[in-house]
Amino acid sequence: MDEEVIIIKKPKYLNLIPILLIAFVLFKTVYTTNFLDIFLKLISPFIWALAIAYLLNPLMMVMEKKLKLRRLICLIIIYIFLIGLIILFITIITPRIVENIKHINNSFPEYLETAEEWLILQSSNLEFLQKYGVYDYFEENLNSIIDTFGGNISVTLSRTISRLINITSALLNFVLGVVISIYMLKDKEIFIKQIKKLLYAIFSVNKVDYMVSVLKELNTVFSKYLIGKIIDSIIIGILCFFGLLIIGVRYPLVLSSIVGITNMIPYFGPFIGMIPAIIVTLFYSPIKALWVGLFILALQQFDGLYLGPKILGTQVGLKPLWVISAIIIGGGLFGVVGMLLAIPVTGMIKTLLSKYINSKLSNKNVNL
Repeated sequence: MDEEVIIIKKPKYLNLIPILLIAFVLFKTVYTTNFLDIFLKLISPFIWALAIAYLLNPLMMVMEKKLKLRRLICLIIIYIFLIGLIILFITIITPRIVENIKHINNSFPEYLETAEEWLILQSSNLEFLQKYGVYDYFEENLNSIIDTFGGNISVTLSRTISRLINITSALLNFVLGVVISIYMLKDKEIFIKQIKKLLYAIFSVNKVDYMVSVLKELNTVFSKYLIGKIIDSIIIGILCFFGLLIIGVRYPLVLSSIVGITNMIPYFGPFIGMIPAIIVTLFYSPIKALWVGLFILALQQFDGLYLGPKILGTQVGLKPLWVISAIIIGGGLFGVVGMLLAIPVTGMIKTLLSKYINSKLSNKNVNL
């Protein structure tokens, strides 16, 4: 007699156990920790790498096409130069900036005392202020005004120093980003080909061709403006540094760095960068402060009328109204970073809208 084979069927609900376990782990990950922060920390080296590769790619392409150098040689030259700049920044420039900021912070009580004496002297010389009681009110509340202003400045400077000192994590991510960017640039054609394969596998050929053409145009708009503006701002910062040295201003490195960084912001940037330089100089020499203001104003006119157009060309083809609106909205939503990226992002949006509108009008046979 044949042996009976007993088959025990596994209950269907047991198949759900792995799914439930995965769902539970994901739930705990998202709700017990800040998942977005963890995710951003994990991918931050790759974001750095992408940004570095994107900025260095035009230089590599120029060296390959104009100098006819092999890619490996181009990468060696570019990254030796980049590492040299990083070492220069870490060992010489950053310590000087931190030292200058600390000195400004330590000298502020003295500056504020000098400013207070000058304000009282000037106010007492104006008889109409005494007549209407404005002088008495001003004298009574001047100390609190000065203390509040000085306290706010000290807090701001202290925070700036802490952020400059506590950059270990960001620096590590940046170093990893530099290493990863080398591989991105070395094999960029392979990565682009793989992305195209994926897109062609998912979407139709016409859609992918259209996407590629649009992305190429957007890349031209974004990279031309961003890289051009960085070069322009570096030149302006260097010129400002030497100009402030000639005038004999204290803390030229810090003040010129502020001018160079804020120069990235069109229209508003030059005035934002001018204010700290004038205020700091005003405390110890009103005459020099006047010269600083005139020099930076002349420098910004030179940038706006000659240097900027030479480097940036027609920029992104935006009218001043759209530029100002983009800066205000970008700054309101994303702060300083929003102001810096407002123009190229708006230029990209303008390009996409123009393509969409022109396509719709073409379908309707409308010529405007």
